[in-house]
Amino acid sequence: MFFANGFEETEALATADILKRGGVPVKMVSVHDDKYVTSAHNVTVITDMTYGEFKATTDFEASGKNDVMIFPGGMPGSTNLAAKRDLMDLMRRHYDEGGTVAAICAAPSVVLSLLPDISGKKMTCYDGFGDALIGKGAEYCKEGTVTDGRIITGRGPGFAFDFGFAILEYLRGKDAADEVRKGMLLL
Repeated sequence: MFFANGFEETEALATADILKRGGVPVKMVSVHDDKYVTSAHNVTVITDMTYGEFKATTDFEASGKNDVMIFPGGMPGSTNLAAKRDLMDLMRRHYDEGGTVAAICAAPSVVLSLLPDISGKKMTCYDGFGDALIGKGAEYCKEGTVTDGRIITGRGPGFAFDFGFAILEYLRGKDAADEVRKGMLLL
């Protein structure tokens, strides 16, 4: 999960929490030179590693569908992610090799629209950000979360739990997601 200054904290932290509860080894990565990242609402989070540490410790040989790059939304967090050229190149290569991408809020439009071909993919994003997806040929949906193949998208902060559960269900199955829901008193 990639964090840039200006990220939406609910989308990032709820998603990371759900995945960790579900046994998914989440790496929270700052795209900056230090581990401290400040949200759109001035909440500072300490990530697990910097982007440089991520690049130095990650095996990039082959991405599979269970390797998920997650991009929280928020502004200007989404534009800060998209401006990280090396990360966007990595995202495109990751997806081309069979990896999965997940984004919520503004990030599907600002970040995932940079994928080379999303034509025909069903995707959602924050209201008012759909034009970039439509312009790339995606089918814009106003659902809370949408999973279409190896692309998982969420509409916004009100759907952060649903987004986290969609990723968990994709990776670990419905039973695992339901177990976490039950433990969080959401069932």
